[in-house]
Amino acid sequence: MNKPSIYGLTLAQLIVWLQEHGHKKSRALQAWDWLYRKRVTSFEAMTDVNAECLALLAEHFAIETLAEHTKQESSDGTVKFLFRLQDGNLIETVLMRHKFGLSVCVTTQVGCNIGCSFCASGLLSKSRDLSAGEISEQIMKVQLYLDAAGQGEHVSHVVVMGIGEPFDNFENLVDFLDVIKDHKGLAIGAKHITVSTSGLADKIVAFTDRGLGVNLAISLHAPNNELRTRIMKINRAIPIEKLMDAIDYYISKNKRRITLEYILLRDVNDREEHAIELAELIGDRRPNVNVNLIPYNPVDEHSQYQRSEQSAIRGFYDALKKRNVSVSVRLEHGTDIDAACGQLRSKQMKASG
Repeated sequence: MNKPSIYGLTLAQLIVWLQEHGHKKSRALQAWDWLYRKRVTSFEAMTDVNAECLALLAEHFAIETLAEHTKQESSDGTVKFLFRLQDGNLIETVLMRHKFGLSVCVTTQVGCNIGCSFCASGLLSKSRDLSAGEISEQIMKVQLYLDAAGQGEHVSHVVVMGIGEPFDNFENLVDFLDVIKDHKGLAIGAKHITVSTSGLADKIVAFTDRGLGVNLAISLHAPNNELRTRIMKINRAIPIEKLMDAIDYYISKNKRRITLEYILLRDVNDREEHAIELAELIGDRRPNVNVNLIPYNPVDEHSQYQRSEQSAIRGFYDALKKRNVSVSVRLEHGTDIDAACGQLRSKQMKASG
């Protein structure tokens, strides 16, 4: 039977677990330091930890549960990893280089049930959630890749925007965030972490109440219910009005900006009238909202959608700016490799099937 990843335990959980098995808190602190500061890949390498404690940990946990299946490196420094899990499933993780640091995009589920009609991630339905350890280990695998390069680089930012709906795997997501934020470990600041959701309103409220301090992004992609329902089936269950209520709750509790993600699809949602309607939807939330326009990466299986013309992107941007809406256009990464989220996994699945 496969052992769970030790990266799934927060420091508090590791302390409690070892104490329940007869070991001191100091053993947990030692093991934690070896895992996240020295970044060893075996329990045997924890040379100053009690042998009995190491044997116990090795009996119940694994350090490596992800194996690199494929790796694509872009000319712009983006690296897309395809990892094989212990059960044979494949997931994607992406390293991106920015002026402000190194960002990693992690996956939270094997497949996705949200069913956005333009997305490669949803081509295969969700088969299971990832454990907190499997999510955390994605960061560790990328950091070990950077360590091996010998340039002293560190993961500085994390975006939870890979395959799956993070809030559909809520408790594992929260544990993962606690692991990577811990100041005794990776110490990735809450303000450097962004979680993206397709709009699970009740989970946005629950997430807000946890007070985790991380950034929130909403995959909106349309300014009205009719259009959003057409391209995102989740809108049938959670219409825009309910979603905006949850956004208002987040803003009221956090006093910080929220990002509305908007993929531009040619002649579908990219006209000036859509931009005007979006500005009206945002309304007096303007000081607390940034719209992130995303150029579409075409997916073979979704041939009904095409990338918007540059003139349409500029027109949409200008229409929002004119109405005092904070707006940016996402800088593209990895355009010379399988850029769309889920695309590499989908191709590998088809090739092996």
